[in-house]
Amino acid sequence: MKRLVGWLLLVFLSVGVAWAQTPQAVPAPAPRAQTNAAPATHFDVEAATNAYMAELSPAQRAQSDAYFEGGYWLILWDLLVALGVAWLLLGTRLSAHMRNLAERITRWRWLQTAIYALQYIVLTSLLTLPWSLYEGYFREHEYGLSNLTLPGWFGEQAKGLIVALVLGIIALVIVYAVIRKATRTWWLWGAGVAIVFIIFTATIAPVYVAPLFNTYKPLPDSALKTQLLSMARANGIPADNVYVFDASRQSKRISANVSGMFGTTRISLNDNLLNRSTPAEVKAVLGHEMGHYVLNHVYKGIVFFGIVIVLAFAFVRWGFGWALRRWGGHWQVRGIGDIAGLPLLAALFAIFMFVMTPVTNTITRTMEAEADAFGLNAARQPDGFAQAAVQLSEYRKMHPGPVEEFLFYDHPNGWQRIHRAMIWKAENLDDPAVRAGEASAPTGAR
Repeated sequence: MKRLVGWLLLVFLSVGVAWAQTPQAVPAPAPRAQTNAAPATHFDVEAATNAYMAELSPAQRAQSDAYFEGGYWLILWDLLVALGVAWLLLGTRLSAHMRNLAERITRWRWLQTAIYALQYIVLTSLLTLPWSLYEGYFREHEYGLSNLTLPGWFGEQAKGLIVALVLGIIALVIVYAVIRKATRTWWLWGAGVAIVFIIFTATIAPVYVAPLFNTYKPLPDSALKTQLLSMARANGIPADNVYVFDASRQSKRISANVSGMFGTTRISLNDNLLNRSTPAEVKAVLGHEMGHYVLNHVYKGIVFFGIVIVLAFAFVRWGFGWALRRWGGHWQVRGIGDIAGLPLLAALFAIFMFVMTPVTNTITRTMEAEADAFGLNAARQPDGFAQAAVQLSEYRKMHPGPVEEFLFYDHPNGWQRIHRAMIWKAENLDDPAVRAGEASAPTGAR
């Protein structure tokens, strides 16, 4: 959900779109076998957790820590880049000139907004291109996480720009129509439009947007596919197929998802997960993702992030008035309904979301922990889940401090996820199906 809100803000504020896919599929829950066998012998949760952590060499831990910790600074630099672009457009009056051009072309206000939005999206994408190139291409290659060539990366950006133009122009035309109509309560109505737009993009993305970036094909018939569809049916997921997509041409990351709303629900997993993971790991990952669907995290996320969006619009309302009184004459921005003030709106949103990072991370991290618990009970693959957490260490720091996790983590940390899986395993060792999965566990985790 955090990814969806961030993408929506990029569309609204038009600082380019880099569509990040995180697909997930779902395994069939193995029914828990009834047994009269005696309880299993003592299982050492701490030793099992340490055994999984020991699979990572010191060099691997150091690299993943460096990558993830570098991301903390990227949050700040993303803000500074956004503020720099906004100040450039306003301070040079380029934004006012773009508005004047739109007004010379047509007298229709909505079309003026659309013409300005087109200029703004393209220009801000070009201005931020050097930073995007470092963050999305060179840094990813430095840590061995990207498979894209440079021309391939530019191709992805071009497709993202097209998506931003289509959705961004529509969104901005509607938002500015609301602002001009409701001059006193525009911030409430604007927040409502943003929330509706979140729902709209979540609905159309799996079917109409995601295929622009990857090729989706039905997963060939297999025992694994049968289990995934069985788990979907058992947990009320309205999907009759499982799709695999070619994320390996872009990245080395494993991912999957159960995405969509209102009849567009789709179960997907990427080829990295399929090729790099055992069936137990696939089931564990997809049990987690199915948890998001069954626990209604999409709808709950809309409510929680909807509150954040309302607060953001309230902050923008206050900040825009203050900034306009101080610099509005120099910028030649006439008021809140003037499309030339969009860079200021973007800057204020960026500031607010930066400050709210620990809050939005906590919302998301809480739902992820709930999905972890659901997935363990649905898939009953604690060792598969732990091994998947080890794989995710390629780009996630495994064992942060509590303050660090509160500020920067939108998922439970890797050590915590493994530890919880081993606690679950210790409480379910009387189940033969769970004991049967121990063969894949490292020595010390058995």
